[in-house]
Amino acid sequence: MFLKPLVPAFLLAFGATAAAAQTAMPFALDWKFEGPAAPYFQAIDSGFYAEEGLEVEIAAGQGSLDAIPKVATGAYPVGLADINSLVPFLDKNPGAPVIAVMMVYDKPPFAVVGLKSRGVEAPKDLEGKVLGAPPPDGAWAQFPAFAKANDLDMGKITVEPVGFPTREPMLAEGKVDAVTGFSFSSFLNLVRLGVPEDDISTILMADHGVALYGNAVIVNTDFAKDNPEAVTGFLRATAKGWKAAIADPQAAVKAMLERNPAADLDLETRRLQLAIDANVLTDWVKSNGMGGIDPERMQTALGQLQETTDLSSAPDAALYFTDSYLPTDGSLMLE
Repeated sequence: MFLKPLVPAFLLAFGATAAAAQTAMPFALDWKFEGPAAPYFQAIDSGFYAEEGLEVEIAAGQGSLDAIPKVATGAYPVGLADINSLVPFLDKNPGAPVIAVMMVYDKPPFAVVGLKSRGVEAPKDLEGKVLGAPPPDGAWAQFPAFAKANDLDMGKITVEPVGFPTREPMLAEGKVDAVTGFSFSSFLNLVRLGVPEDDISTILMADHGVALYGNAVIVNTDFAKDNPEAVTGFLRATAKGWKAAIADPQAAVKAMLERNPAADLDLETRRLQLAIDANVLTDWVKSNGMGGIDPERMQTALGQLQETTDLSSAPDAALYFTDSYLPTDGSLMLE
């Protein structure tokens, strides 16, 4: 008489035990569900996170600065954020429990994107022009280092604060002459708006004197201290997601489209490929694997930040990045 209710109760108990074995690791992205986010969805759908005992949900972001306070407060254990924005954050919030643990954009996509028809092809062309810049934008945050490296007279540049949704439309309509943004996003957004590709000039800051790194996986250090194996597992699965995306970008984007069906497959596949070619799979990463940094280059980058950012003390790389959670089993090699 009691056997029937006992069976579903047992199954429920078993299911609860299995669920408890998975460590929840919600992941805060820097931006919307677009091509460069596809590798993380690929890692979910391919079971890479599950293989590490992780239950990963991905939340969209609103800019490169967005994930830092989310992770620092513990609202999310992991996120994706601009490491250069992490430096001033920790300067203003010393001891905040957040640090970068895996470099994703070895070469940052920070760019000034302009129209050749409006006279913008090189850094010096910005003088006398109107530059549209969203205040929370990671590229705008690094513009002072770019301006200093290229001896730009900021008094001759009119900076127009713009919103993310209106940035490229304003450029396409000629309301500004150039914008700051991520190279792959601004370029393709303009193409989608009907701007001829041969009229678009992409001035990558990394090609014009800026030694900075880009976006990195950041982690809440309290969470990492209590769950070091989960953090390493997350990084290993993330690298596998990127490796799979490099092998088949369109398949990765299809995984992303399951969460953003309004996106265009061809456009987002191209956006992902641009990010892979210019920002992720660099010569350094091909030789050393994904995730780490060159200490000498990092010191140069921090020196540039110190020159252009109001920091209360000299930046110390150990406060912003650690490789102690990176897997050492060869899973970081992307080719």
